Amino acid sequence: MQDEPTPIELTKAVANFLRSDIAPLISGHQAFKLRVGINALDLVIRQLTLAEASDAAEAARLAGLLGSNGSLFDMNRELAEKIASGAVDLATPGLKEHLWQTTLDKLAVDQPNYASYRREVGRGDADA
Repeated sequence: MQDEPTPIELTKAVANFLRSDIAPLISGHQAFKLRVGINALDLVIRQLTLAEASDAAEAARLAGLLGSNGSLFDMNRELAEKIASGAVDLATPGLKEHLWQTTLDKLAVDQPNYASYRREVGRGDADA
């Protein structure tokens, strides 16, 4: 185990420094590129803080749907094949809920400010 600061803390510190101290000094195309870099750091922070738990929950849902375990990649491939072959569809118990929750979890990492995502999260349910 490494001592502090953690990778998350370091990444947050760099993003905050760039946002607060450097961004006000830059304009034009350089400011745009800086915002892209800050957004990338924010994405890394969300991946480090959210992805492990959402991946574990996704794997558990997939194991329940498929009746088998494996890597997340392999279980997603198996589910895709079953959907493509018609072996499972939206009438399959749990599939619609799994797909909806997986979508919300991925948006939480990738696009948490996406208006439709924020609306759905604010509803507090998953009526897909």
